[in-house]
Amino acid sequence: MSVRPRAPRPAEVRDEVMDAAYAFGWTVVRKMPERAARAAFAALADRTWQRHGPGVRQLERNLCRVLGKDAVDDEVRVLSKKVLRSYFRYWLEVFRLPEYDRDRIVGRMRITGQEKIFANLGSGRGVVLALPHMGNYEHAGAWLVHQGHPFTTVAERLKPESLFDRFVAFRESLGMEVLAHKGASAYGRMAQRLRAGGAVCLVVDRDLTDSGVDVEFFGATARMPAVSAALAVQTGAALIPVTLWYEGDDWGARVHEEVRVPGTGGRQEKIQAMTQELARAFEEGIAAHPEDWHMLQRVWVDDPPVSRR
Repeated sequence: MSVRPRAPRPAEVRDEVMDAAYAFGWTVVRKMPERAARAAFAALADRTWQRHGPGVRQLERNLCRVLGKDAVDDEVRVLSKKVLRSYFRYWLEVFRLPEYDRDRIVGRMRITGQEKIFANLGSGRGVVLALPHMGNYEHAGAWLVHQGHPFTTVAERLKPESLFDRFVAFRESLGMEVLAHKGASAYGRMAQRLRAGGAVCLVVDRDLTDSGVDVEFFGATARMPAVSAALAVQTGAALIPVTLWYEGDDWGARVHEEVRVPGTGGRQEKIQAMTQELARAFEEGIAAHPEDWHMLQRVWVDDPPVSRR
């Protein structure tokens, strides 16, 4: 008796397509002439913007919050197109970053305030660098490694497993230690690295867990991860916000002032207050460079889901 092979489920097909697309990026796109690759990704960005799917509509809602508008208008639409161009540039650079040499990564970074990072690490104190989804944080990580400071980060566990493995391999090739996003073991490993005087980098402007804290963000309540503040409270590491953007063909970054642990209050109160201070720093950076905030997902708790239409 023969058994007919099971047909692949739609989700399985989608996962395989995604994995193949990323494999294409890290092989073919990585080796394309740069001018042609930039033109292709700009065209993809414009096509995505024109289709005005759920992600773009959510982006425009988010931009309305940043600009203080009640509804999407021409200004928001123009800005959302710029964001899509910036976002697709990020992905182009992700695929091509392994080809960039040290001179390009370091020499074309326009950064201010980096002495706050180096002073703490130089004294043997751990540092938690907290970032929003802005500019190219993969490049910023490569820049930090080239400054002589390898660091630890986390990655969301993607499906299929092969896609997650590709991202881990990519980041490890740049000199990062990458931990799976979920689980107490990742938190413990990061705390260990910080106590040893190392650096941890985390993107924390959107909560992917059920343990986030509510903060005021552009005048409304948003939920952000508590992990960066919790690590600073527990280990004594410096918590330092960093915001990123693009400056023409170069990369821009601002290292903000350290978010210090409050002198009074319980542990949870301190974490809440510090996460709120992170939100304030992110507000400054995003307001200055809204075209480079790549947030196509829901952030504010009172935002209804976007229709799939």
